[in-house]
Amino acid sequence: MYESHWQLTARPFEASNDSRFYYPSEVHQGALFRLRYALENRRSAALIAGPSGLGKTILVQHLAAQLPEAAGPLVHLVFPQMPADQLLAYLATELSSVMAIEPENSPAERGFRGNAPSIEQSVRRLHGALVENARKGRHAILALDEAHLIRDPETLDTIRLLLNFQHQGRPVATLLLIGLPSLLTTLQRIPELEDRIDLKCLLPRFTLEQTMGYVAYRLKAAGATRTIFAPDAVECLHDASQGVPRRINRLADLALLVGFAEELDTITARHVESVADELLARSIDAGAL
Repeated sequence: MYESHWQLTARPFEASNDSRFYYPSEVHQGALFRLRYALENRRSAALIAGPSGLGKTILVQHLAAQLPEAAGPLVHLVFPQMPADQLLAYLATELSSVMAIEPENSPAERGFRGNAPSIEQSVRRLHGALVENARKGRHAILALDEAHLIRDPETLDTIRLLLNFQHQGRPVATLLLIGLPSLLTTLQRIPELEDRIDLKCLLPRFTLEQTMGYVAYRLKAAGATRTIFAPDAVECLHDASQGVPRRINRLADLALLVGFAEELDTITARHVESVADELLARSIDAGAL
């Protein structure tokens, strides 16, 4: 809607997985480097944690696009809050599907009369797929997003036991846990699992300098050739968003829309403050309902 007014070729702060808008900040590139090290060296488990809105999931997707052929396939579970038997069944089914492995025709593999498979059946199927993948010289990645939501001790213990899968003395997959900082507290209560995490990446919020770089990068990626956000406006974006990219996107996008409606040439701190106050008012009103 506002692209032509600001002489842009795309909406710069749209929530999308478009690689053009991936900002290689020092924070994200450092985490990306460490995660690549863990995966390419076939470590058993790694963790990435940080507040909501910092781009953890996008980082994992960007990571997957950069991995060599030997690293994969990737099974990405975005809703891990399920009992242990369902979690195993999901991972086994997804991995087999990606590898185009047909399920056995025996009742033991299908589940008696179409019932959900038992833990034993899912473990056998998952282990078989991972070993077959390893025999081909590949190393699978099992990514559990929103892992901080997992509270069931049995499910957490099942995740730990997945790390025992090996082929020729080496792990057949890397378990990648992704979640909020509370995930670290959960792991502290389960030392048997925490001890198996080979690498931990903690994403902090953007500094002011990083926010300035982020805004400039995304505007340039959207075709901007002139100053749209005044320096004080970017400082206000940083303060109002607390350095969280998702909040920056929301504020900046609305500011561009308001600026278009008011036919502004440049967005200043006053305009960002007005937008931030409006969003805050909406949040308060929604909470009162």
